[in-house]
Amino acid sequence: MQRFRLTIAYDGTTYAGWQQQPNLRTIEGTIHSIFFTVFGSQMIFLGASRTDAGVHALGQVAMLDTELQIGAQKLQWVLNNSLPNDIMITKCVAVPADFHTHYNVVDKTYHYHFFTERPLPFVHRYGWHYYKKIDFEKLKKALNCFVGTHDFRAFSTDEPADRDTVRSIHEIFVDQSAEFRAHRIVVRGNKFLHHMIRRMVGTALEVASRESFSVDLIKEKLASKNPAGGMLNAPAHGLLLYNVRYEGD
Repeated sequence: MQRFRLTIAYDGTTYAGWQQQPNLRTIEGTIHSIFFTVFGSQMIFLGASRTDAGVHALGQVAMLDTELQIGAQKLQWVLNNSLPNDIMITKCVAVPADFHTHYNVVDKTYHYHFFTERPLPFVHRYGWHYYKKIDFEKLKKALNCFVGTHDFRAFSTDEPADRDTVRSIHEIFVDQSAEFRAHRIVVRGNKFLHHMIRRMVGTALEVASRESFSVDLIKEKLASKNPAGGMLNAPAHGLLLYNVRYEGD
């Protein structure tokens, strides 16, 4: 058995997320299907992050176990020549059997793109056109409320009552994406809850665009631990999994 570490980029627009699901087109399911079609062999495949429907990735990481005797470069070449144009293996390396995508993760970095003016036609699917006027100084203060270790239950969905919802945000800031002509919120943390980043972004933008909302609203939401707090969930298509970093990288 050989184990490979793959770095994968994809446009999630037409997919029902990463995780394989019956009768749905997913990233994981597509790669599984292509592998079997090309090699006539099964494999074990596991991604680092189960991105939602419509979410994109530049640096998703997956491990692939196969009985095939094949080199990493050839595996990457064969898969890329068979995958659809919206999925690409950007890196493939052989790794020891003790490497696992869910263990020894240092941090994950996500980007959320949003536009304050109508985007160009070929980038609109990668960001949220936010129509309200934004106070960017207030936005920075709002986002800064998330930095540190907090219980993020109020910023999640579908989490069981007994699940640990404490997470750590290492940094979060706003900058520019020249290639998209967009604003970009960069979020780096150890791990995230379902819809957590999209709720954080949606709430921060609402606070920054409404005079009646104080930055303290975010602190109050965190303290409430109530996921039914009526917060805005930013659209999935603005979110990009940028990087997953492991010990030793």
